[in-house]
Amino acid sequence: MPELPEVEVVRRGLDRWVTGRTIAEVEVRHPRAVRRHLEGSDSFIAALTGRTPTAAHRRGKYLWLPLAEPDGTPSGRALVAHLGMSGQLLVEKPDEPDEVHLRARFRFADGGRELRFVDQRTFGGLVVEDAGRDGEAPADGLPPRLAHIAIDPLDPGFDEAAFSAALRRRRTEVKRALLDQTLIGGVGNIYADESLWRARLHGTRPTDRLTRAQVADVLDGVRSVLGEALAQGGTSFDSLYVDVNGQSGYFSRFLAVYGRQDRPCPRCGAAIVRESFMNRSSYSCPGCQPSPRARRSAR
Repeated sequence: MPELPEVEVVRRGLDRWVTGRTIAEVEVRHPRAVRRHLEGSDSFIAALTGRTPTAAHRRGKYLWLPLAEPDGTPSGRALVAHLGMSGQLLVEKPDEPDEVHLRARFRFADGGRELRFVDQRTFGGLVVEDAGRDGEAPADGLPPRLAHIAIDPLDPGFDEAAFSAALRRRRTEVKRALLDQTLIGGVGNIYADESLWRARLHGTRPTDRLTRAQVADVLDGVRSVLGEALAQGGTSFDSLYVDVNGQSGYFSRFLAVYGRQDRPCPRCGAAIVRESFMNRSSYSCPGCQPSPRARRSAR
């Protein structure tokens, strides 16, 4: 699933290629693409036709584009997108062949490149919903379905002290906490593993036993790995994640532990191990990141 760097790369592409262009026509090719728009496909199409996206915002792994009325006034509504496991928002020339898994198409009044929503597994989706009258301000124009998602650590408004206190109050494991979007936005399985490796902490470490210094190390790890991944265009393991121009990200070349089972740790040389975690895989270095269970056994 795309995480913060991948979604941010897409947001930047939308801001460049889509904002300020009036939507002339919307085509819904598969009803699952707009299943979150409870009023149905016809309502979804009517809500967008003739409107103009004025910006592209992101909260965690969600995107939203505030819409302006034909006269230029804010509509108080926004197009909200979640990419799910395999969703792609692609900017294509109108004469380019349709993608096999094309789910929705947006044509613009200027006749230029169109926006396509492609989703092989159909877990992603689009919806138009109320977002406040101040569509340009994330604080006031945040769509309700995104209100529960915490600000991400790259946001200037991220409160380090509040995060540290909240994390240490939790009676859970540190990796589970990093994946909790109500606590910290945008971090998924890949970047949680990479961040914990940088912080030299195993994912099962209890959060209520972390020191303030360890929490600071976790946060430093999260910020550094997200920033570096963003600079590389995100992480692509296959063709399911690409930016709006169809280009892959290259951060997979710099991963230290994720997906590197049995390979040597770049820091200490120990073989990376894979463990089952919440119906997915978790990767760590037994040398740099001893588990609490291993430490208790050693005693």
